[in-house]
Amino acid sequence: MELRGIWLTNVDSKILHSRDKIASAMGFLVETGFNVVFPVVWNKAFTLYPSQLMRKTFGREIDPLYKGRDPLAEVITEAKRVGLKVIPWFEYGFVSSYQQNGGLLLSKKPEWRATDCRGNLLVKNGFEWMNALDEEVQNFLLDLVLEVAINYDIDGIQGDDRMPAFPSEGGYDPKTIARYRQQFSCHPPQNHKHQKWLQWRADILTDFLARLYGEVKAVKPNILVSMAPSFYKWSFNEYLQDYPSWINREIVDLIHPQLYRRDFSSYKTIAQQLVKQQLTGSQLSKVFPGILIKVGSYRITVDYLLEAIAYNRSVGINGEVLFFYEGLRENDDELAKALRNGVYSH
Repeated sequence: MELRGIWLTNVDSKILHSRDKIASAMGFLVETGFNVVFPVVWNKAFTLYPSQLMRKTFGREIDPLYKGRDPLAEVITEAKRVGLKVIPWFEYGFVSSYQQNGGLLLSKKPEWRATDCRGNLLVKNGFEWMNALDEEVQNFLLDLVLEVAINYDIDGIQGDDRMPAFPSEGGYDPKTIARYRQQFSCHPPQNHKHQKWLQWRADILTDFLARLYGEVKAVKPNILVSMAPSFYKWSFNEYLQDYPSWINREIVDLIHPQLYRRDFSSYKTIAQQLVKQQLTGSQLSKVFPGILIKVGSYRITVDYLLEAIAYNRSVGINGEVLFFYEGLRENDDELAKALRNGVYSH
């Protein structure tokens, strides 16, 4: 069975703006040959479902754009109606805000802020971070995931390059420093890419994923734990994501490394690394790469997309997840038609 997935975003897309738009999109995706949708449920310090946890902790129940609705419930109903599986995607993970100096989350919970080696709020590419190494922050994220797992009829939950993840520039807050000193009787290295320091922090995130995996399975044994990290080893050096360890420890069911390259030869190069250097044969059955079809002004070509999918199948990768839905609809549904009439036709 192939996995043919698509991410549904609320950025640069209006698909979640109404029940009708959701219903029509689900029909379109099934006709095109997709079988799994990954709808966003957590970004910009908002949930896209009414969250009692967020109401209790931060006084906001849902993104105000969707007040009076439950977009997640609507996606589930409309997807199930046409036979699509639904894996909610916690897009922001441990990120508190984007270019808002920490936003609501860190203004209410300043003790959750992540710190760089100069003692400043941890910011990377404009994103401001909570301290992913802090147990209280981890508990909050875990509770958010469990809230969705318990209350909705879903097929899995998904983290990405922000969960479990943490910029390697972070970890210089007093709590983490004390924890490191207790173990090694010395201060963490100022060089944030010192190998032992990278591995020590990455292991904390791996342990968090193990806990998340166990708790999700305890409430719903059959749902999948799915992760879409950046590509290894960049993912490890930049965001402490050690996904070969996740696979070895069997704490992830599906993995979608973001093979976001702008041309086929670059895609093929890193897909080869994935298959030949990072994973053994049996592990490959869990891997369905992320392919970038649209972002900003970039659009994938039909030829590149079809070549990437054909290459995946030729090396034993039985599926992929495309980022993101709107890319299928451009130029009179050009990409969707190519998939529907070709590789996804049966």
